[in-house]
Amino acid sequence: MGCTVPQSLRDTHPGICDPKNLDAAVEDVFSMMLGVDCKRMADVSDAESEAEQGTVTAVIGLGGVLSGACIFRCSAPAAIKLVGCMTGMNFSQVDRTVEDGIGEICNMVAGAWRNRMPELAAQCGLSVPAVVSGCGYNLHLQAFEFQLQSAYGFEEVRFSVTIACGGLQQSKPRKK
Repeated sequence: MGCTVPQSLRDTHPGICDPKNLDAAVEDVFSMMLGVDCKRMADVSDAESEAEQGTVTAVIGLGGVLSGACIFRCSAPAAIKLVGCMTGMNFSQVDRTVEDGIGEICNMVAGAWRNRMPELAAQCGLSVPAVVSGCGYNLHLQAFEFQLQSAYGFEEVRFSVTIACGGLQQSKPRKK
């Protein structure tokens, strides 16, 4: 899916809409923290094809000059494998440790994406992760001005990352 960003936001922060920034953030986090070579996939729906086995979704809020969310979504088997790669542990089901691990992966991806745009990094904070797991749930986001969504994978693991934002707030000058 493409990124539709209001012209003024694209003009002042062109990196926001560049999928290469999201790709690089994901690849850096997965290489450094999980020790895997992760690449972009052609179709987001492929990343969620195992949803009947359960899904794990982590959300990190973005606040400050850029308000919105980073959403990391994968199947339960993918979550188990991802957190296993990160911790070196074996898991047989999605438990609190797996949920916390997916929340941390989402946090690292959100931070890496934000930090690729220095003009935003200092003025855009990240929330603690919220993680939902199970079957048959929908994640509803309030209206947003733009969305950047991509699917990634390595071996048999597939997942999607979405950046959805309501817009850019004007930064306020600091008082002396």
